Parts: sequence; structure tokens; C-alpha cells
Amino acid sequence: MSVAATPALALARELLARESVTPADGGCLDLLAARLAPLGFQCEHMDAGGTLNLWARCGQARPLVCFAGHVDVVPPGAVDAWRFPPFTPTEADGKLYARGAADMKSSIACFVVAVERLLAENPNVAGSIALLLTSDEEGAATHGTTHVIETLRARGERLDCCIVGEPTCENALGDTIKNGRRGSLSGALLVRGTQGHVAYPHLASNPIHLVAPALTALTTEHWDEGDAYFPPTTFQISNIHAGTGAPNVIPGACEIRFNFRFAACTSVETLQQRTRAILDAHGLDYQLDWELSGLPFFTPPGRILDALSDAIECHAHIRPQLSTSGGTSDGRFIATLCDEVIEFGPLNATIHKIDEHIDLAHLDLLTAIYHDTLARLLAP
Repeated sequence: MSVAATPALALARELLARESVTPADGGCLDLLAARLAPLGFQCEHMDAGGTLNLWARCGQARPLVCFAGHVDVVPPGAVDAWRFPPFTPTEADGKLYARGAADMKSSIACFVVAVERLLAENPNVAGSIALLLTSDEEGAATHGTTHVIETLRARGERLDCCIVGEPTCENALGDTIKNGRRGSLSGALLVRGTQGHVAYPHLASNPIHLVAPALTALTTEHWDEGDAYFPPTTFQISNIHAGTGAPNVIPGACEIRFNFRFAACTSVETLQQRTRAILDAHGLDYQLDWELSGLPFFTPPGRILDALSDAIECHAHIRPQLSTSGGTSDGRFIATLCDEVIEFGPLNATIHKIDEHIDLAHLDLLTAIYHDTLARLLAP
């Protein structure tokens, strides 16, 4: 049964009803631009490479407080497995069900309503507000937030602080703020051998056998201790492929994909050098290509963390924990142009899952927290 819509719920419904699987936006960005323009926002569509992006700014004074997010969602999967159609937002049992309800259209709706409320109370805030929204966060993320940030950099614009509306909370709304993320470095390793018949191994060279001791060394290597803010660096193998599919052929090559999630205390160059040293020590004939998805970033306690933490405590009656765990986010791009980047949004228990949802009560609570945070940061 549908319930009476508060402003945040009404806007969330509109966004969730628009099918926007990466890199489509389903018209969400036009909807949001039309909503923001009457408030005095200058809305720029910074599209690139098939990705739709919106940069909306109100005011020119500092500090510039930015909200960043994405309107794209992951595919719903087996639609028949959903309790309700994934792009028909449905309220039931005190929850709002739809793909993107937690990740992260609800956050966007709550922030927009919070801005509307703030500017209605005081149109002359002491600073500026911006929204950076993209349709390519769940995908390759090559023409989304990173493109907007590079465009702003070329224009000489800089952000003072940013809230990324990713779902961060674990058990209760307000229990966790992400104030940093580990870096992500991936490797594509090709180990060469000599193809042959399994009955004549002396005439071949099995790359799987050759690389196995090196993989053991890599998986048992102690890369660092982490630091006060980041856990130790981790190494994980994600894919191994070799062979023709025939049971009697020794493969001629073995392909391995792996990933480092690394702390700020260890550099990319150090990880690359130590990896090659281990491979070289095992005498392998190999090719290794690297892909850096993002460097670690960290925001120490300061104005935005204090403002958000105080707002959460005021409205949710808990003091949030600070965390740098989890995967990458678009915060890694924003941190190159902004000194203070944090992430805060709904519970993450159902993100990317069948029957993704958010508690209906959390919509107004999240709106109140965003509103209070802005009021603290932009008080005259």
C-alpha cells in the first residue's frame, strides 16, 4: 500500500521509477536540473563518452559545499525474483522497495529536499552549494565524475568539502561515516610456458606449475602493517585461466588477474616493485600489466566531519564511527580537487541485491541530517 508522501519520499519515487541501468540516466538528471534551477542553481550538463553528468552550483562565495552521487544503478537481475517490480517503487512493511533505493537515489532525493528547505529558510547562506551527479558510477567510471572533476580543474575551480551520498551505514542510520578509502591497484599477469601433451611433460613446460609457487609467495606476503586509519594492504587473486579445455593438453600460457587494496602508507611503485621481485625470483617468463583504479584518500577530523557527526547525533541520537573500509567510490576522483571528502548515506545491507530497499522513516531522517549539516557549514 502506498503511503502519504513526504517531499523526500515523493522525489525518491520519481527517481526510482526511472530505469537507469549504467550508463543510462533514465531522465533523472533532467528531472533534478529542473528541480534545482528555480532555487538559483546554474545547471551544466557535462556529458562525455556516452555518460551523462550534471554539475549544478548555487552561489559563488566560499566555502563551496558539494554533494556527489550517481543516478545509475546496477541491473536488477532476475526480475521475477523481486517481491515488487524493481523499477516500480513500492512501499510495504515500512520500507520503500526499488533498484537504487539504497544505492543511491534516495540519498540524492534527501539532499535536494534538504537544500530546498535550507534556502527557503535562508536564501543568503554564507557560502555556495553544488551537486555533482553522474550516470556512470556503477560501470567503468571513466567519463563520469572524473570528467567533471577534470573540467572543473581546467577552469580553476576547487571544492572546499564534499559529501558523497553512498550507503555507508551498517546497523542503524547514522552509525558509520566513511572518511577515506583504500587505493585499488589491479594486475594482469601472463605467464608463458610451452604447450604439449600431458603424457610427455618433458617436452613441454606447464605455466600453471611454474607460477604456483610464485602465487603462494604473493598470497602469503606481508605487504604492510596499515596505519592508524587504514587496515593492512590486501592481495587477492580474482581470476585464473589456462588450457584449451582438453584434458590431455598442457597449456602454453596462464593468465592471472589480481588486485591490491592498499593503505596510504604503501605506494603504488612499492607494490609494483615487490610484485615483480617475487615473480623474478621464481624465474618466470611473464608479462605484467597494471591498472590503477584509484589512490587512497583520507579526511581527518575537521569542519565537515564535525558538522555531519553533530547533525547525526542531534537527529539519530548516535555518534557515528569513522571507517575507511570497503571498496572504491567516486570520492577517489573528488579528493584530487577537494581537501575534505566524506561519504554518508543509508544502510548498505540490501545494495545490489534482490528486493533492495530503504526504511521509509530513514528518508526524512536522512533529509534532516543533510539539512542540519549544511546549516552548520553555511551559517552566516
